[in-house]
This record gives sequence, C-alpha cells and structure tokens, in this order.
Amino acid sequence: MATGIVAVAARQQGLHGLALFLFECNVLAWVALSLASLWRLARRRGDVAEDLASLQRAPAFFTAVAGTGVLAGGALVLDVSLALACALGLLALLLWIVLTYAVFAAVITSEDKQPLERAIGGAWLLAVVACQSVAVTASLLSGHLPLPWRLPLNFLALGLWLFGGMLYTWIIALIFYRVLFLRFAPADLAPAWWINMGAMAISTLAGAQLVADAAQAPFLQALLPFLKGFTVLYWATGTWWLPLLVALTVWRYLVRRDPRRAEGLDWSMVFPLGMYSASTHHMDTHVTGGLLAPLDTVFFGLALLAWGSTVVARTSAWWRGTRAAAAVSD
Repeated sequence: MATGIVAVAARQQGLHGLALFLFECNVLAWVALSLASLWRLARRRGDVAEDLASLQRAPAFFTAVAGTGVLAGGALVLDVSLALACALGLLALLLWIVLTYAVFAAVITSEDKQPLERAIGGAWLLAVVACQSVAVTASLLSGHLPLPWRLPLNFLALGLWLFGGMLYTWIIALIFYRVLFLRFAPADLAPAWWINMGAMAISTLAGAQLVADAAQAPFLQALLPFLKGFTVLYWATGTWWLPLLVALTVWRYLVRRDPRRAEGLDWSMVFPLGMYSASTHHMDTHVTGGLLAPLDTVFFGLALLAWGSTVVARTSAWWRGTRAAAAVSD
C-alpha cells in the first residue's frame, strides 16, 4: 500500500523513473506477501480463523484489498498494462466482497469481546481504505475501457465511494469516543492511527476521480456539485487530522519519552502521507484548479522521506534479528 501510492505520487510529480522503480518494488512486495498469505491460509487455517474474529487483528485483512487496488491503480497511472490492471481490479473487488463480510460476520459473532479502548483504533479504518481503493480502481478503469463497461464501472465506483464515506462515519465516531473519554497512553498511539487521515485522503482521491469521470457519465454529471462538495469535505477532514496527529506524535516521543521502536506498522504512517499527496494533486487538478499547489509536492517529499526511513529501519531491524539468531544458534 505504502510503496504503491508513493509510486503514483511520484508519477504525478513527473518523476517517471522513480515511479517505475517504486512500482517494480511494489510488484515484488505484493507477490511475496500474497505467497506468504496463501501459505499461512493453507497451513494455519485455525490461526487465520482466530485472526478473523479478533478485534485487534481482523482489520489487517483489509490490507490485501487495499494493496491489490493500489497496485492496479499504479498499473494504469504508469501505463504499465491495462490487462494487469483489469485482473488486479477484479481480484481487489472479489477480495473486498469476501473479506468485508467474513471479517464483520466473524467479529460480530465472536464471543471474545474486548473493551473499547483495546478493540478500536485507526487500523479499523483500513475497512474504509479497502472500499475506497476498489472505488478508485473502478473509476480509473472506466476511462480505459469502452462501452458497455464504462458506465457500470462508474456506478460501482460511486456506490463504493458513498458507502466508504458512511463506513468512515460509523467507525470514526467510535474512535473519537475512545480518544476523548477513555484513558490514552503513549503506547496506544500506534502508527496505524495515521489511517484516520489516510482513509479521508483516499476518499478524496476517489471523489476527485469521479469528478474527472463526470464528462463520460451523465448520471455523474448530474451529481457534479455533490461530488465536488463531498470531495472537498473529505479533504478538509483529512487535513484537520494532520496537525493533531503530529502533536500527538510529539507528545508521545518528546513529552512522554516513549522509546522509538521500528515496527511493521510504520508503513501505516507512510501510506497516509503518500495518499494525501496523491489526493491533493488530483483534487487540485479536477476540483480546485491549482489553488492548493505546491502542497502536494511538499507532502510527496515527506512521504518519500518516510518511505526511505522505514525501509532503512525495517532492514536494520531484520539484520539485527538475523545476527542475533545466528549468534544464538552458534
């Protein structure tokens, strides 16, 4: 998810070589993670079933949808392969249908209900990100495919975009209650909380793409003021989260002196920054007419810096772990 959206943002900034390099890295990562997930599903079905019903771990399943959707969008934006984008887009839709109902049904029927302060967090907004990633993919594909595919894809994108907004409203209400009225410790501020902003950023991207598609779909043309208004609303909401997330991060590491540890969830901070850059660029192109420049460029730089820092941190952590394991075995 993180590498894919930074590749798209690099393409928007005119950095074609960097965009292609990141896209190739994304393909390798997607293949590796897919094979690992299939292996775990085949060998550890019981563990997978437990994860589906876990309020803490279940949201991670939605990354399969979002990662696939982002990869499909990258294949279109970078003009890599329309056939690949179609295949990945269909896979993302199927994964979204299966995982959305599997996760929510498993969690609803689970007997192991955790207290709200342990159960809810930014990771649950991956459900919104997954939904909107399919909306973006469908909307992008509609511009590359002829009739009769174009209008159904536009309608699918519109429906998913609207439902994604509704889903965000449900989940963010619980998150807001949790952070305002229940104890919030520094360790509770995991990088996944940045998805509070990232979910709105990808909703902005989907809305801006629907605005761009309005010229080819009469029913979207009729909804154009509504599409533009809600796109700006989503962008404004995501933007509102940014200073608060920065302030909370400063509070955790500088005020409360919580030790900084490299972890896999660090990618959850990279993705929102990259998505904010991409969505701001797309909205500024199709809705606000250049009013927000060069905000997208600034956040692309931050996203690229965060991506590089996370790669270095994760590689260093892996290397130290490998050396420690080798020392123990010796």
